[in-house]
This record gives sequence, structure tokens and C-alpha cells, in this order.
Amino acid sequence: MVFLTRSLTLLPTKSFLSQHVGRSLISKAPLTTLRGGASDEDSFPTWSFNDACKTMEVSPLPSVEFKLKDNLPNLSELGDGNAVIYGVVGGDKDAEEGFKLGDGTPEKLFDEEFSGIIQASIEENAEDFKNGTSAGASIPVLSLPSSNSILKASLTSLGTKFSTPSDVRSAASSLATSLTSVCTSTKCATLHVTLPSSFSSHPDALQSLVTKTLDLMYTDNRYRSKANSKTPFSSLTTINLYSPEFPSNAEASISTAVALNAGTSLCKDMVNSPPNILNPLSMSDLARSLAKDSGGLLKCEVLGSKECEKRGMGAYLGVARGSETEPQFIHLTYTPTSTKPKRKLAIVGKGLTFDAGGYNIKTSMMELMKFDMGGSGATLGSALAISKLAPPNTEVHFLVAACENMINERAMRPGDVLTASNGKTIEVLNTDAEGRLTLADALVYADKELGAEKIVDLATLTGACMVALGNQVAGVWTDNDDLASDLSECSTETGDKSWRMPLESGYDDQLKSKIADMTNLGGRYGGAITAALFLKKFVDEDKPYAHIDIAGPVWSDKTGATGFGAKMMAQWVMREDGETE
Repeated sequence: MVFLTRSLTLLPTKSFLSQHVGRSLISKAPLTTLRGGASDEDSFPTWSFNDACKTMEVSPLPSVEFKLKDNLPNLSELGDGNAVIYGVVGGDKDAEEGFKLGDGTPEKLFDEEFSGIIQASIEENAEDFKNGTSAGASIPVLSLPSSNSILKASLTSLGTKFSTPSDVRSAASSLATSLTSVCTSTKCATLHVTLPSSFSSHPDALQSLVTKTLDLMYTDNRYRSKANSKTPFSSLTTINLYSPEFPSNAEASISTAVALNAGTSLCKDMVNSPPNILNPLSMSDLARSLAKDSGGLLKCEVLGSKECEKRGMGAYLGVARGSETEPQFIHLTYTPTSTKPKRKLAIVGKGLTFDAGGYNIKTSMMELMKFDMGGSGATLGSALAISKLAPPNTEVHFLVAACENMINERAMRPGDVLTASNGKTIEVLNTDAEGRLTLADALVYADKELGAEKIVDLATLTGACMVALGNQVAGVWTDNDDLASDLSECSTETGDKSWRMPLESGYDDQLKSKIADMTNLGGRYGGAITAALFLKKFVDEDKPYAHIDIAGPVWSDKTGATGFGAKMMAQWVMREDGETE
């Protein structure tokens, strides 16, 4: 990975994700056991001095049940362990009388029962609430006496309009932030959430709300001692969603959200994991566990160095020469069981579990180079989600050429010439432009050996992309307009932000070598474009193919791994599957 200034074992005895059919849907996971020689429950996995770690623990999913209900119970009879959030439509920002609770609404009836305390709080906090014109505007949590004990209550605005899918997703995100905040502050066991029908009736509303809620509930305690573990949602068991009008796809929307969250959570776990735990061996073990726990929907094959050498994967193996462990070329295949697949897709993720830069060693931010496998996190995360969503018409191949980019007496050197599996020769000008070398052979494998009809790769590839798009937006390079449009819509639908970038063929000259077919590095400017042009040479020019550079959004300095790409890729597969019907 080139920067300008810087670069689960799932328990086989239980399902990683259980869902109850009907009006009650639940996201639960068994507590994972410690692996790799941990001696007690207050330790995280360890291993012997001589042997690399071979397993990675995963974080348990939130054990919360989402229930759809038509009518609120008598909340005044509820006691400790209960909290309620009233979701409301905001008012006119210029209204002189301020925001007023609507007659006959659940929040108005509740307010009347408690002597107008909610309306009083709105007026007291009018400067901050601002008539609820902005999604997320809320009042402080109120403690109200009930027949049993104390009930916690709050009110949150969902904004003023839901005319576009973007409005709905913004409202859902704001409400999810409010409700998780209330959960952590009140330590409630049951949260009651009322939804205005203008919001809840939208077909995207519930999936967006549940997906964002579960995403915000992600907690990673795997590398903390028990005394320092954080359990902000340990008390929460149920979230009741109330509305007079839910769409016909309401239950399916929650199921989809739960599946997508499983993939995102796995992606976060992988990217958060330190490189002494997540390495090529433990990543391949994780892939095998995904297959084992999939009920036969996923099959796993792992190619070692000998199998890769037989296929002529000289670009990938050249990088892997510096790895502590043997390279692991991971191939997961999703195959629908009920029908013959009508379409074959491939998702390829960059899998550098640690990138020191090789002999062109990094001079800054090396401690963050554990996230250089973010593409593989998105790939395996989407594989998990797809195994839960079970698209009926599409075969999907998930590929990761896993290795490390390190320094030893065998590591590739600047000036080496490598031969990729399609016969093209590559002069290595910079050993820190290694990700594209591993991807090259994986793309040839997807194209030639598997015959995938469409291919997408995800990679934390260049700092140049971050300079162009910042740390929240991925760059997409493809010369196929239909694929670009589909990926853009999937990006918008999932919130994994992306932007199409130019494939400027005039920059191809920057990759010319005096002694080989090409170099692995272009000039000083347009580095993200030349990286995409390099990768394009390893896929048939007539085949729909896209490269997604996720170097920016894969990591947040505030929260760590973001899980970027897992939802977007799962959504892309489901979209492709729907188009076959």
C-alpha cells in the first residue's frame, strides 16, 4: 500500500446468526471461546514463541430482539428496565409558537398522563431542539415515576420530510444514534420506540434503522482484560418498534439488516485485530470456519505456496516471500442449493495482514498497517452476509490472496522482475506498491480459472485516493457504465460512500518499463489512477470489472475499523441476483 505521507473462529456447533421468524426477529451469537492457548477468561488468545497464531476470536453479536408492534402498552405501569423514545416529525423552523405535540399521538397521550412533562422539556430546551427541524434533535432523558418504579423517556425528531431514500436513511441514522445513547445512559432491558407512519411506512426505513442501530452497538473486547471490558448494552434484550403502519417487507427488512450487520461486524473484527493475531494462517482458519458454519452454502478452498506456484502466481508469491507464514490463497464459494445459478460473480479483497512496506520501508503510521487487509475484511464479511441472505440465482466467489509485506533475507527487492499468472512481467520499482501485485494474480484467477462474469476488487491501495477523496469516501474505477451505476446505487443504499473516478488511459505510459512488460508504480501524480490502470491489465478487457480503493473509509481515528465495504458488496450481489429473475 503506497501512502504519500503514511498507508473467529465461529463456533461450529451453533449458528453464528440465529433468526426467529414472525413478528419477532433477533440478532444473537454465542459467546466465542478463547483460542490459541489462552489460560483463563481474563486473557486474550496467545500462542507459543515459535509458532504463529492460527486462529482469531470474533466478537459476539448484540443479543437484542427487534419486535414489530401496532400499539404501545400502558407505559405508566412499566417500571425499572424500561425506556421509551418517541420519534416525531419535526415542525416548521419559523413557527413562533414552537414545537407542539400532535393531538392523539402516542407522545401527546403520554405527556398528558405525566402532567405535560415532555412538552415542558421541549420548551425548556427550545434553543437546542429548534422545533425538531433537524434529524436527531432531542430532549434530555426524563425520569418519570410509574406504578412500579422509574420509567425513562425521551423524544427525538426524525427531521421534517421523508420524500427521498436519502431523507429516510438520514432519519434512521439519527434515530439509531439517539436510541443507542438512551440505552447506554439508562441501562434499560427493554426499549420502546414509536415511529411516525410517514417514516415507518417507507420500504427502506426499518432496514436502515436496524442496520445502523446494530452497527452502533458493536463492541470489541477481545483484546481487553476482563476488568477493562466495555459492556454498554449488556442489559438490553428487546427493542419494540411501534407504528400504525409498517410496509409489507417489514420482517424481511429486519432479517436483511441482521444479516448485513453480521458481515459488517466480522469485517470490523478483522480490521481491528492486531497483526500478531490476524495473519494469513488465522485468516484462512476463519474462512474455513465460515464455510463450516454456513449449512453447506459456503465451500472453502485454501491454496498454499505450491498450488499457487503451479498456477504461476509469481506476483503474489513475490510479495509473500517476506511473510512469516506461508501464503494462503483463500477461495470461498457461495452456491445456491435450490436452483442452478444463473450468474457467476467474483469479489476479490486485498489481504495484506501487515504491510511494513518491504525494503521501501514505511517511515510513518506503520502501526496502522494492520488495516491493509481491509479489502479481505469486506470480502469475508460479505461472504458471511450472503450465506445468511441466500440469493437463489447467483454463484459468488470470494477471493483473498493473503500474505504479509515484510523484510527478511528472502523478501522481494526494488528492481526485481516478477511474472504474474497471465504471463505479464512486472518490474518492482517500489516494494510498498505490493497490494496490486497480490491482486493481479487473484484477478487472473477470478477471470480465467473461475470464469466469473463480473469482478469487483476492494483494496486499501493508495494514499493518493485519500488525498483525492478524504477518509470517508472510496474511489471506484471501472470503464463499464452499467457496473458503475449499480455500485453507485449500492453505495447509496448501504451508506458505504463511494465516487466514480477516471480511468485515464493517457497515464498508462507511466507504467512502462525499460526491461519488463510494466512497472508496479507510476509517476508522482495520479497514483490512484495508475494503480487502477495496472490492475485492469489482469482482467479481460471485455469483462465488467471494477476496482474500489477503500484506503480512506476503512478506518476511523475515533472508532477504529468501520466495516466499510461488507454491506455494499452484499447489496451488489443481491441486486445482481434480483436482475436474473
